[in-house]
Parts: sequence; structure tokens; C-alpha cells
Amino acid sequence: MRPWISAASGALFGLGLLVSGMTDTTKVQGFLDLAGAWDPTLAFVLGGAILPMALAWRLAARRPASVVGEPFPGRPTARIDAPLLGGSVLFGAGWALAGFCPGPAVAALGWSGASGLTFVLAMLAGMLALDQARRRLPALA
Repeated sequence: MRPWISAASGALFGLGLLVSGMTDTTKVQGFLDLAGAWDPTLAFVLGGAILPMALAWRLAARRPASVVGEPFPGRPTARIDAPLLGGSVLFGAGWALAGFCPGPAVAALGWSGASGLTFVLAMLAGMLALDQARRRLPALA
């Protein structure tokens, strides 16, 4: 049952990214260009994600386990540290330069051509490099 729920959730997420315009790199870069030709339409997409997620967190807090019986993950720490800040800077720079973040990049693989594939491969290489660095330098964990 869990693989089917995961596949349906991923497909719904990808469809939402596609319909909302989050897979359109020019729209994303226009949203991030506050000093130039700013396109505020993605603010509605981001804002529209807050309400369902707030409801989902409230419902999850009342349940002992997920629908498939797995425990819910713990609350994230509120600590602001170097890995959080560094990761945020890298994420933001990559999003602004390429117009992709991980979810939309994977959702756009079918039509984004070589640039989308290059982004996803570079993203995967970065994830592997970070994993290796964390194994060698526990302070990065």
C-alpha cells in the first residue's frame, strides 16, 4: 500500500508544480528578480501551500501514526547553525541562477532537455558530495 500512496503523492505534487508554473524557469527567475521585472504570481502558489500544510500538521499532531502505520517524523529543531545557513545560501543561489529547485527540476525532466538533466545530475552530485563530506567531517552533520 505504501508504494502506491507514495507514487500518488509524488504524481499529485508534480502535477501541482506543473500547473502552478513552478517548473517554468523564466517564471521562477521573474519571481526572484525583486529589483527588475518582478513577477509576483508564484507568491500565491507559495502562500496557497501554507494553509493545507498547516491543516495537515494539525491533523498529524492528533494521530498516533500515519495512514500506512508509520510513525510521523519528529519536529525539526529551531536551531540556526552553519549547515542550515550554508545550505540555505546554496539552495537560494541555485534556485536563482538555474530557476529550478529539486522538486520542480525532477518534475520538468520530461521536457526541460539538457539543461534540466544537467541541473538534476549536478544536484545529485552535490548530494553525494555532501554525504561524503559528512562522513569525513562529522562537524558538517
